[in-house]
Amino acid sequence: IVAIYNQVIATSTAIFTDTPVTIEIRRAWMKERQDKGYPVLVATDASGVLGLASFGDFRSFPGYRYSVEHSVHVRAGMRGRGLGVALVEALYAPALRLGKHVMIGAIDAGNSASIRFHAKLGFVETGRMPEVGRKGGQWLGLVFMQKFLDVAGAARPD
Repeated sequence: IVAIYNQVIATSTAIFTDTPVTIEIRRAWMKERQDKGYPVLVATDASGVLGLASFGDFRSFPGYRYSVEHSVHVRAGMRGRGLGVALVEALYAPALRLGKHVMIGAIDAGNSASIRFHAKLGFVETGRMPEVGRKGGQWLGLVFMQKFLDVAGAARPD
C-alpha cells in the first residue's frame, strides 16, 4: 500500500503532496478508517498488492455525515484492466450499510483519464476549482464529481 501510494505521489498530480508516506502514517490512516467502520479494500495476487480503495468523511461537520470522499489507487502496470472499477464499485455496499447517500471524488482537473474513469462509474461533475492546489511548481485545479449511492432526495434523519 505504501509503495503504491508513494509511486502515485512521485509520478503524478493525483495526490497534492510531494512528501512520501511512511508505514506508520499509513497504519494510522488505516486505523482511523477502521475505527469509523470505513472499509480499506486491497486487491492482491501472487505478486503482491495491486490496488486499494477506501472512503472517509467528506468534511468533519455533522451536516456532511451522509457524504463520503473515496480514494482509489492501482499499481503502475496494472491500470486499465478494470481493477479500479471493481475496487470503487466494491465501496458502494459498505457505504450504503453505513447510511451514506453520496460518494465524492476530488480529482486533479488535469487528469482527464481519472475524470473519464469516474464518469464511466456514473459520477457526475459538480464543481471545478481552478488553482486551489500546488505541486511541482505548478498550480492545480480540482474537479469534484459525485454519485448518489441511493436516490437523489432520499430521506435521512436530521
